[in-house]
Amino acid sequence: MTAVRLGTRVVTSPVQGHDGPAATRALGSGSRAHPGRRMSIGRKGGAAIMTSDAPLTGGGRQSARQRISRGDFGTSGEHRRREARPVGDGSAGRGSDFAELARLIKQCGLLNRRRAYYAAKMAINGGLLAAAGAAFIVLGDSWWQVLTAMAFAGAFAQLAFIGHDAGHCQIFRTRRANDLIGHVHGCLIGISYGWWVGKHRRHHANPNHEDADPDIEIQALAFTAEQARAKRGVVRWMAKYQAFLFFPLLTVEGIGLHVHSIRAVLRREVKAHRVETLLLAAHVVGYLVVVLLVLSPLKAVVFIAVHQGLWGVYMGCAFAPNHKGMPTLSAGDRLDFLRKQVLVSRNVRGSRFVDFLLGGLNYQIEHHLFPSMPRPNLRHAQQLVHRFCTSRGVPYSQCDLLSSYAQVLRHLHAVGMPLRHPSMRRHGRVVR
Repeated sequence: MTAVRLGTRVVTSPVQGHDGPAATRALGSGSRAHPGRRMSIGRKGGAAIMTSDAPLTGGGRQSARQRISRGDFGTSGEHRRREARPVGDGSAGRGSDFAELARLIKQCGLLNRRRAYYAAKMAINGGLLAAAGAAFIVLGDSWWQVLTAMAFAGAFAQLAFIGHDAGHCQIFRTRRANDLIGHVHGCLIGISYGWWVGKHRRHHANPNHEDADPDIEIQALAFTAEQARAKRGVVRWMAKYQAFLFFPLLTVEGIGLHVHSIRAVLRREVKAHRVETLLLAAHVVGYLVVVLLVLSPLKAVVFIAVHQGLWGVYMGCAFAPNHKGMPTLSAGDRLDFLRKQVLVSRNVRGSRFVDFLLGGLNYQIEHHLFPSMPRPNLRHAQQLVHRFCTSRGVPYSQCDLLSSYAQVLRHLHAVGMPLRHPSMRRHGRVVR
């Protein structure tokens, strides 16, 4: 665990993924590519101030691709030392770090739509879903259906990733066209597209914010010491041992998505509640009718349990590495858009198979900076964003897949420690 200081508060979080071994670093500390660089966040006039003792070099008039290849992202030719930079002024400023990065991204064409990719992707997903459905009918009332349940779990996850991309307008330029794709995929997997998009937008606006991010407001888990202390009854006991219960709990994540979707639609919390009511009803009725017509009651229960359980585990394992175990923010923390997104996100290194397996979510930093960037472009943007963050002294967290899960579990275990050992002192370190 690593103590991370934000303002006057100390945040404890594992940072093995910061391209180097675990070490105590301040938010904004340098990476191994710049030994000796020291970054810290203080307060001045209520705004966060980031201080660097590393020189920033200029960019000249080179093309975007030349500057990327050279790793040259400076905005001025003048060498500066210990420049104090306010970072609480948002991302809209013309001269902000994010504005400079966004210009480079646009110049490289990385925000251009990739319709052919998505057409092929949806065709493949449709084929996989049809193949699984055909196998389900052919096998009939057989225990081999456990295998088809596993296949359906994987197919549902891939469909969910397309729905995610549609929610961010990655597929088409118009909201209407993306929403059409999103609603269709939501119907196929039994999720309210409108409910999920609203929830996910709040997450993107304030990632890992203890008061504003719905993704860290989970009743069965605690991601900060304050959340752990607030737990009562059974969920308090669960928080004590949440590192051991984390993966078992993911087996009910799929059912939870269905329940939250139905609840949101019935409460009319979504804009197109009539359409979504029909879509969810069609999914639930169609799913249950087909399963119960083909399988005996016992086999039907096993099939549903395996399908929904594995789908929940798949979805949880795809989303958990992104932010869990990274520093959390609160109302008093003010960061510019770039740092607000990068400092609390983690990338997962890997091959194109990892890209497929995680639906592109392994490029979480790039995705949070540019949510509408098409999925296949994220891999190309990663090197650019990494070098840019390094040039600005912004920690860029990435690790392999297994290490990401290890970091998540270590963080959950540390958060639950005060509940397991109430008398134990943390020696001034507060788990956030």
